[in-house]
Amino acid sequence: MTSNSDQPTDSKTFVDPYAEREAEKYEHPIPSRELILQLVQQTGKPLRRQQIAQQFGLESADALEALRRRLRAMERDGQLVFNSRQKYMIGNGQNLINGRVLGHPEGFGFLKPEDGSDDLFLSPREMKPLMHNDRVAVRVTGIDRKGRREAAVVEILERNTHQVVGRFFTEGRVAYVVPDNKKIIHEVLIAKEDVGGAKNGQIVVAEIVQQPSAHYQPLGRVVEVLGMHMAPGMEIEMAIRSHELPNHWPEALLAEIGGLQAEVPESAKQGREDVRHLPLVTIDGEDARDFDDAVYAQKTKKGWKLLVAIADVSHYVKVGTALDDEAKNRSTSVYFPEKVIPMLPEILSNGLCSLNPKVDRLCMVCELLIGEDGLVVRSRFFEAVMRSHARLTYSEVAKILVDGDQKLAKKYADLVPHLQTLYSLYQAMRRQRELRGAMDFDTQETKIVFGPERKIAEIVPLVRNDAHKLIEEFMITANTAAAKFLTRKKLPRLLRIHDGPGPEKLLALKTFLNELGLHLGGHAQPTPLDYMHLLESVAGRTDAHLIQTILLRSMSQAVYSPETKGHFGLALDAYAHFTSPIRRYPDLLVHRAIRHALAGKAPDSFAYNYSDMMALGEHCSANERRADDATRDVISWLKCEYMMDKIGEEFAGVISSVTGFGFFVELQTVYVEGLVHIASLHNDYFQFDSGKHQLYGERTGVRYRLGDAVRIRVVRVNLDDKKIDFELIQAGKKAENAKPKKAKSSKAKTTEGKGKSAKSEPAKKSTRSRRRRKS
Repeated sequence: MTSNSDQPTDSKTFVDPYAEREAEKYEHPIPSRELILQLVQQTGKPLRRQQIAQQFGLESADALEALRRRLRAMERDGQLVFNSRQKYMIGNGQNLINGRVLGHPEGFGFLKPEDGSDDLFLSPREMKPLMHNDRVAVRVTGIDRKGRREAAVVEILERNTHQVVGRFFTEGRVAYVVPDNKKIIHEVLIAKEDVGGAKNGQIVVAEIVQQPSAHYQPLGRVVEVLGMHMAPGMEIEMAIRSHELPNHWPEALLAEIGGLQAEVPESAKQGREDVRHLPLVTIDGEDARDFDDAVYAQKTKKGWKLLVAIADVSHYVKVGTALDDEAKNRSTSVYFPEKVIPMLPEILSNGLCSLNPKVDRLCMVCELLIGEDGLVVRSRFFEAVMRSHARLTYSEVAKILVDGDQKLAKKYADLVPHLQTLYSLYQAMRRQRELRGAMDFDTQETKIVFGPERKIAEIVPLVRNDAHKLIEEFMITANTAAAKFLTRKKLPRLLRIHDGPGPEKLLALKTFLNELGLHLGGHAQPTPLDYMHLLESVAGRTDAHLIQTILLRSMSQAVYSPETKGHFGLALDAYAHFTSPIRRYPDLLVHRAIRHALAGKAPDSFAYNYSDMMALGEHCSANERRADDATRDVISWLKCEYMMDKIGEEFAGVISSVTGFGFFVELQTVYVEGLVHIASLHNDYFQFDSGKHQLYGERTGVRYRLGDAVRIRVVRVNLDDKKIDFELIQAGKKAENAKPKKAKSSKAKTTEGKGKSAKSEPAKKSTRSRRRRKS
């Protein structure tokens, strides 16, 4: 209910001079933009959406949804500002741009616009009252010397930093916390009565009690003392709190699941198709604990029948329950090295929902009829009860199918014929994948192996074999079928969309390729097939890895949205996430929509509408990025800790990124990345060429380019900043072939300040390598 103080002060009747125009354009016309602006202006204060609807007498669901969309469009175009009190105010006639603040350790920042346009530069002065990830409205004030749009903050719309994790320090009567997240540029002041027993140098969690302003630093109070920063597992505890990851189950949820048993009750199995006799199997990694999917295929006269059985999470997680609220709040499981924060409680994620072997489980099945050519002929979905016949690993399946391992074949003798059927089907589907041009970049993933006291023993590469590709292909096919099914049923659905490269990234990519004498087809709108043709044409070249890296970096980030924009990377018109509902909330939403359709219910009686799906897509996409950032922080910290006793040692590596302040090198044997700062490159002045991804010496002509082989020495490791500094020893083929070398004395080789640990320093197009180093 709206309070009296929130009511518009002027209740006169507004006549829309543009009513006729609106009626011609829209089936359900609503007040024009001009009339809405007139209302807000004459009222003299910001209004809630409900107040605007009430003033115009809008009551139907269609009218309210149309108003919501119009207000969002007016907000996007700068006509209105949606402030932190959830009210609309006049945008003062300025072309305002809304977006998220991206903080920078050097004190400045950027605004990432919500409309997808290029980032805007925020000066240190503009950043004073802001914190990383705040949502603000800005106006463009000009163009800086680097050609970037500069912005001034008009309104802070939403504060998104409510607590920080960092080192607690005291200096005299002053206490403060230095945030671990270097994108948060403010030190948080702590009053004497709010230190919470924290001691100098400890890691603490500080709640923000007063946000920063143009004149004052943020104020906080210590709410939790985590301990000393080198304690085992501290990096994960810091990441959980720094990124505000939910990691405790609410009491209401625990009470709700208190009655769940370890086994599926017989009553829940009724009314479902029984596929327990089919040899469905799960194929996952060795360390997997929750099993979302099981597969089975049989040969038919015209091809194959494939069953992809997915855990029926929607049976247990009902809309509007405490369990659902927390699953939505988390949106995704977060996977740290040797630790998982699950989206669902363990009794569900590892128990009732997980397709564990030799036990009955409820599932949602996607049945696909596939022709000899590998194309899907028909698909259907149904609810079933199943029993996994085996828990297999990728390495076991690959050894059986590819390597012909007789010992394993004997162990799984009953299942080998079925695995061979799956493999023959995969090979047919693989050919179709290649024909449509789906991306299949050869990227290197790694795994951290721990020793005693959670210290890294080694970092090993993960081998992606045919078993990985087989499961991936089947999951993609089931996800695609889910998207098509919900489209046919005209149900609101959340899709996984992946846009092609934008105009600026495409221009940069083509400029780079032209320098190499290469051509990307498709003109202004290249297709995935154009990308794959280019990759095929450079196979065997010494710079093939470099070209693949640049192609990858030209791609947009995939997000969740109900908009039908397609998936560029997979070369698909519509794609949904259906196959991992235990660990992804969007998959659970897709399951609910499928269940609604299977029950024969009308689309308009579904629990969600298009507007709901849009909001959920934004929410889930943001939480997915949050989980990725948290995981990245932990891995960076662990890799720094791993390299601390390797100062002075020499390694071979490859240049993985080039900036105006130096280049980053990934070590070939330990898969760790560090910076060779431009200040450590002696005897020349180096220019940065962003188009060619290289630094080149003005006098010597020496070039350091993305993908080049180099040999480096580890000179410094900064655990607090999660940065590693290297010193260049050698570049070229000799560096690539050289074996790792250990220095006689690590201590003797360490030079404090030898090169600057500045991964995030702003790029400069021309930089003197012999500049004076900062103290």
